[in-house]
Amino acid sequence: MTWHVLKKALIRSVLLASLGAPTAHATELATPVIPLPAHVVVNQGAFSFAADTAVVVRGGPEAERIARDFAARIERSRGFAPRIAAGGRSRHPITLVLDPKTRLPGNEAYTLDVTPRGIQVTASAPAGLFYGAVTLWQLASADGQRGATTIAAQHIDDAPRFAWRGLMLDVARHFRSVDEVKAMLDQMALHKLNTLHWHLTDDQGWRIEIKQYPKLTEVGGCRIPAGAAGRNDDGTPRPYCGYYTQEQIRDVVRYAAERYITVVPEFDLPGHAQAAIAAYPQLGVTGKAPPVSPDWGVHTWLFNVDDGTFAFLENVLGEMIALFPSRYVHLGGDEAAKDQWQQSAAVQAKLKQLGLKNEMQLQGWFMGRLGAYLQTHGRRLIGWDEILEGGPPAEATVMSWRGIQGTIEAARAGHDVVLAPAPGLYFDHVQSDGADETPGRLDVMSLQSVYAFEPVPKELDAAQHKYVLGAQANLWTEHMRTSERVQRAAFPRAAALAEATWTPAARRDWNGFLDRLVPMLARYRAAEFQAADSAFAVRIAATPAGNDRAAVTLANQTGFGTIRYTVDGSAPTQQSPVYTQALDLPVSGQAVMASAFAGDRLLAAPRRFVVDAHGLRARRSPQLKSCKGGLTLRMEDDAPRDGARALVNADVFDPCWIYEQADLGGMGTLSVRVGQLPFNFQLWRDARQIVTRPATVPGGALEVRLDGCEGPVIASLPLAPARQSDALTTLEAPLPAQPGRHDLCFTFASGAHDPLWMIDEVALLP
Repeated sequence: MTWHVLKKALIRSVLLASLGAPTAHATELATPVIPLPAHVVVNQGAFSFAADTAVVVRGGPEAERIARDFAARIERSRGFAPRIAAGGRSRHPITLVLDPKTRLPGNEAYTLDVTPRGIQVTASAPAGLFYGAVTLWQLASADGQRGATTIAAQHIDDAPRFAWRGLMLDVARHFRSVDEVKAMLDQMALHKLNTLHWHLTDDQGWRIEIKQYPKLTEVGGCRIPAGAAGRNDDGTPRPYCGYYTQEQIRDVVRYAAERYITVVPEFDLPGHAQAAIAAYPQLGVTGKAPPVSPDWGVHTWLFNVDDGTFAFLENVLGEMIALFPSRYVHLGGDEAAKDQWQQSAAVQAKLKQLGLKNEMQLQGWFMGRLGAYLQTHGRRLIGWDEILEGGPPAEATVMSWRGIQGTIEAARAGHDVVLAPAPGLYFDHVQSDGADETPGRLDVMSLQSVYAFEPVPKELDAAQHKYVLGAQANLWTEHMRTSERVQRAAFPRAAALAEATWTPAARRDWNGFLDRLVPMLARYRAAEFQAADSAFAVRIAATPAGNDRAAVTLANQTGFGTIRYTVDGSAPTQQSPVYTQALDLPVSGQAVMASAFAGDRLLAAPRRFVVDAHGLRARRSPQLKSCKGGLTLRMEDDAPRDGARALVNADVFDPCWIYEQADLGGMGTLSVRVGQLPFNFQLWRDARQIVTRPATVPGGALEVRLDGCEGPVIASLPLAPARQSDALTTLEAPLPAQPGRHDLCFTFASGAHDPLWMIDEVALLP
């Protein structure tokens, strides 16, 4: 099918609309699919899909495999497995046709026709047929029920807007098992995401077996975590280890290929190399062996520029190329602090020998040499946007992460580019300001903000658009210790990115996306995939209303769904009262619970709030304001070693927090729950931003100032009791009588920045 056929489909849809055909809203209801297809025409009638429906396959073994995959998905979601009938005839069948002679716009395109008499999915390549089958599965599973169903009659012409639609998974910081990676691949495939960028090496761990260099995994694959998590009960080190054997790598690559996902490996260099240098110190600049780093941030260990080191790098790349058939190999290039190169006589001699002006040009030469190696092996270098600064190889592809400026520069210079900008597509950012949000950077990157992302910068002209290959989200895992957190960080925001990179810009519709996300949330739950419900979680707030009463308000981030609540501590159901206005409740300790529903479907787990004096006057860490908005993170405690840990907001540069407009009338006691973390951050030049306040009492104190951080100290809470415990500790102090509302500023006068002190909760008590 040619583009003029797609144009005819558009014309047909316009004509149908003029004749009173289904509206855009009706199309959304008839096509509850994510990402929304490029072109949809809704027709009259519906197809009845039941246990006796046959799936007829035309197109050979690959088409049959896709049909079996479709049937298995139907069995899991509807409880029956359609019969596969290769090439035969059947009454009212579903027909999957793989025909290379079919003229469609690319290997990922497909058409899907639903009529009352049958369904046909047609594609010219296996990937397109797979995506068509995924669309059909979404149509067939939208009601969330078991047994037979109906699918609205419609015609779909679909093809992606961009070729690169991806996620980056960092397994260097926190290792994920093969099964956990496969679970992510499953969800990617069902959202038509086609690229897994696998971040396999970094300062904190080397995760891929290289047979020529076994110490990379024996030594580089293990670190001793900072703090209590890195100690056994007897005080001995407790290593954190993990790597993939080459057979496991092949298994993941094969599994991804069956879902039409390309796995792009990353070997990060010349920086982020500390784990490799820990294993083989001769690769570094100093010749010394550092530990595999337990710290987060920007490290200064670099590979040297000796010929022997390039032999090592090329040998590693040779083994990686044999494992990954991807056209692209990611060589990093980011955050390579040049201190060691600048201080090395050998490196400086090499720089002069090459006639280069500075260390950034030396990095360009470094990357170019390895890019040439990849090119001779039929591969292509891709790197973070720093590679632009040193003059990248002509054939290099740029991954723009420092905003979109790298995209603009790369495209104008004629380089292909993939967008992965911070902070917009950095999924290590939290999704809401809720106290139950999982760890991450504190600038909120919500579901809606990801949906609004536009991959083509407006600064590029039409001729430069062709260099934009697409976009990906990055899952950096410094603060994602568990697979559940990785999954929550990824989805449903990755569903929003899928639509931003697949669906034509003019077709995207936020409200329609929310409607179509309702059945997708149910699919996540059915797959036991821990997608986040942050966009729909009910946030409960309470304020004093006089006479021992409280005004309790309920809301969620998107304003989507119907909020239902209870006041007896039970979980809300679809029969529970609907929230329409603030609740007037006694301050008696009763528990309010609330959830959002779309019809009879639960959108988010219930949230709970106890209406008592403590709840009215307490502020959890997300409700406190950072004094300077420095490097703010939501972090977990470092203890216990296993199991759940407390989650608390922290500012790495300055642990200073403000309780805004605290009502101090009648309050006599200040209760603050604090915690401490090891300061495991490598900040390079940003270290100068760290604020340290001298201790005023032995062991330091938490000082509380009135009306801002320059105001008088009204309370001082010694930290000595908290220093004795790995867990959170509650400190109390008398609060002098102070009528009215005031900002309270909390600063840690401890004499050092290590440990990093945190506030979990501030409570004002009568």
